[in-house]
Amino acid sequence: MAAKIKKGDTVVVIAGKDKGKTGQVTRVITAQSRVIVSGVNIVKRHTKPTQDNPDGGIRTFEASVHVSNVSAVDPKSDKPTRVGFTTLKDGKKVRVAKKSGEVLDV
Repeated sequence: MAAKIKKGDTVVVIAGKDKGKTGQVTRVITAQSRVIVSGVNIVKRHTKPTQDNPDGGIRTFEASVHVSNVSAVDPKSDKPTRVGFTTLKDGKKVRVAKKSGEVLDV
């Protein structure tokens, strides 16, 4: 299955508590169909002291978001768009924005 959202893509959150926020994908978890987006879904975790972290405390980090709740950003209009695939003249398969037809792969 081809990946419609990849690491490094700029995406906008289309559902959930962070709806409307934009960020870059820092990690893709394909087994669970989830992505981690910078600056989105910030959560706090209370941790006990361990050997690695002797003080413990409250740790803040970006939690994953389901891939269905994010949409790629169209490079032309900076609005959410669906992603499609097309084949170039040289035979290379690339991702394209459905709204503008712009190629998303660099």
